[in-house]
Amino acid sequence: VEAMKLGAFDFIEKPFDDEAIIGAVRAALTKYEASGKDEGRRAEVLAKLATLSQRERQVLDGLVSGHPNKTIAYDLGISPRTVEVYRANVMSKMAATSLSELVRMTIVAGSGADAE
Repeated sequence: VEAMKLGAFDFIEKPFDDEAIIGAVRAALTKYEASGKDEGRRAEVLAKLATLSQRERQVLDGLVSGHPNKTIAYDLGISPRTVEVYRANVMSKMAATSLSELVRMTIVAGSGADAE
């Protein structure tokens, strides 16, 4: 109850799979986005996304879709090590400290693999 008062949207029980956490994050961000509090943040993320190269954007889309580096590498016809380099570039340009933060940023911006 205290966590909900402090702003928690949901709880995830252990053990959890990637889809459960991604679904919970998306649901929380949808609620947050509906509140209209993130327009400045959205513009900031969109500006950062605009700095990505086409290949960095392709790697980002793979990451947001939950694919491992090896799968992204296979899909793009590049080596897993090259994906790691692009991934590091994306994390740096987006100023993301974790993959979950990167996913959150792309959802807030309305971009990523599932954006239309």
